[in-house]
Amino acid sequence: MDQILVGFAKAFQLIVSFDPEVMEITGRTLAIAVLSCLVSTLFCIPLGSLIHFRNFRGKRVLINVIQTFYSMPTVVVGLMIFIFFSRVGGPFGVFNLMFTPTIMVIGQVILISPIVLGLTVAALSGVEKGVFETASSLGASRIQATLLVIREARYAILSAVTLGFGRAISEVGLALMIGGNIAGYTRVITTAIAMETSKGNVELSIALGIILIILALLVNIILNRLQQK
Repeated sequence: MDQILVGFAKAFQLIVSFDPEVMEITGRTLAIAVLSCLVSTLFCIPLGSLIHFRNFRGKRVLINVIQTFYSMPTVVVGLMIFIFFSRVGGPFGVFNLMFTPTIMVIGQVILISPIVLGLTVAALSGVEKGVFETASSLGASRIQATLLVIREARYAILSAVTLGFGRAISEVGLALMIGGNIAGYTRVITTAIAMETSKGNVELSIALGIILIILALLVNIILNRLQQK
C-alpha cells in the first residue's frame, strides 16, 4: 500500500511540475486527436447531410452498416492500414507514412468517422421535417434550407464530434500497430502507459493515466452540456 501511495505522490509531482516528457506526450495526443476530429468532421457532416436529405435505394442498409462500425475494433483498422501502407508490398507504401503522426491521424479518422457520420444522420433526423419544408416554401434554396436544419441540430452534431474525440484519445491498439510508439515522435498517452507499465515505471504511467482520466472527464462534461442544450 505504501508503494502505491508513493507512486501516486510521484505521479502528481510529475503533473504539477509540468514534467517535459509528460507534457510532450499529452500535447501530441491532443494534437493527433483534435486533427483527426477536424478532418472527420469536415467530410462527415456534408456526407451525413447528403445521406439524410436524399432518398435512395439501400439507404436504411447503408445506415445500418455505418452504425455497425461504431464498435469497429481498433486492431482491425490498424491491420488494414498496415496492409495498405506497408513499405513491403502495400499499394500506398511509396508514401512512407508508416510509423508517423500522419498515419496515426489517418487511422483515427477512419476509426471515428462512422461515429461522427452515423450520429450526424441521427441528429439531422431529429429535426422536424417542417423546418426544411417551411424554409423551402419561403424561398430558401436547397442548400440554405439544409444549412438551417444543420444549425437546428448543431448541439447534437457537436455531441457526435465530442464522442469521436473521446474515442480517438482513448484508443491504443491502432496507435501501437501503425504509430510504433516512437519516443518524441509517435508516442501518445495510451501507448506510453502500456510501455512504461511493462518497464516498471509506474509513476509515469499513473501520471499519464490521471491526465487521460481528466481528459475523458472533460469530454463527458462537454457532452452532457451539449445534450442538455
